[in-house]
Amino acid sequence: MKLRLIVLLNLLIAVQCTAKQEIDENYVSHIVKTLSADDMQGREAFATGADMAADFLVKEFEVTGVDKFPGLEGFKQNFDMFSLAINSVSIKLNDVEYSSEDMFTIADQEELKWGNLEEVKVLIVAESERLPDVFRQASAEEGDVLILVHTSHADMFARYKNYFGQGTRKFELDKEHDVVVVKTDLKQVDKIDINIKNEVKSESLTNVIGVIPGKRTDEIVLFSGHYDHIGYQKTVDGDSIANGANDDASGTAAVMALAKYFKNGAQPERTLYFVAFAAEEIGGFGSQYFSKQLDPDQIVAMFNLEMIGKPAVSGPNTAWITGFDKSDFGTLLQKSVEGTAYKFYADPYPDQNLFYRSDNATLARLGVPAHSISTTPIDVDKDYHQVTDEYETLDVVHMTNTIKAIAKAAEGMVAGELTPTRVDKSTID
Repeated sequence: MKLRLIVLLNLLIAVQCTAKQEIDENYVSHIVKTLSADDMQGREAFATGADMAADFLVKEFEVTGVDKFPGLEGFKQNFDMFSLAINSVSIKLNDVEYSSEDMFTIADQEELKWGNLEEVKVLIVAESERLPDVFRQASAEEGDVLILVHTSHADMFARYKNYFGQGTRKFELDKEHDVVVVKTDLKQVDKIDINIKNEVKSESLTNVIGVIPGKRTDEIVLFSGHYDHIGYQKTVDGDSIANGANDDASGTAAVMALAKYFKNGAQPERTLYFVAFAAEEIGGFGSQYFSKQLDPDQIVAMFNLEMIGKPAVSGPNTAWITGFDKSDFGTLLQKSVEGTAYKFYADPYPDQNLFYRSDNATLARLGVPAHSISTTPIDVDKDYHQVTDEYETLDVVHMTNTIKAIAKAAEGMVAGELTPTRVDKSTID
């Protein structure tokens, strides 16, 4: 009888341990509800709401019991950035003065003075050329660059000006490379007189990182999502808070739920990182900083979770993967869920260039098989970057099932049995 009781007790303990390792719908709901609540103020980078969100995620990691990122005393990875905004501007080309409406700058210093044309590289965006192509050329230059944009590109110029006109943010101030962009029909510049003064501020951001050490410390599987959103927007029906429930409280909830899931299991073969990135919405600065703090060659795979709160057009048990052709990451995930109700497939919106529009892009440029997994039909989603992106618009059952599928699909990589091919860095824009 005693032996039977011991066996029964051991079986009960085994069942209880197994039951603990699960993706809990209530926990997923808790994370999304908290992050997308009005008191988080839309979690805009550099704002109080984002700091509150980071504090909340730290407490969740503490409860889950994951380890800290090497070199950090806590779960916060704090870093500073410089923000630059124009205070005053004076631009003359061939003695013709241009207004601030016809220019913008990407300057990395407090004051910019150009008077010697020989020290400036002039690039011209003629009617037959593309502004993005010339911008890429300018970024490759080592010195100062003046870009003349033909007025036929007024719409594209306005889009660029709207983005860069909000100010420039840099990790370091670089006095060797500044860019000034002017809308003009000039085809040649013989004389310049440019004076720009910027207001420079130092601001802080925070990534939140948890770690589950594996048996292989130099092989890392990374799960990530960004916890920031876009803050306050134009008031609609009395609401001005862009809560970002789907974008990307849903992805962040997946990261936290996966951390809890794998923590409740046996020690993984590979080391697991769980990262909630800051400032994705304004340039991916959190992932950029993170990528410089470790050897990217040690990251075996990156699961970046982005907007998984709504079912895809292909159904509630499907998710799509950006950059499907960049590595065999997606193919491995497809095989890993064979025999289940879930399906992974290639990004159905290639024209939207989504592979480059989330935090995976930073790591992919370093050769990491880094891909975003999403489910939202972004081409028709009326709540994207709107004040209507609320918890009530999400399908929590679908979201939970998606996280379960990701946990299942990741098993081979976590166990060290599957290794996706590296991204060819020469193919990344």
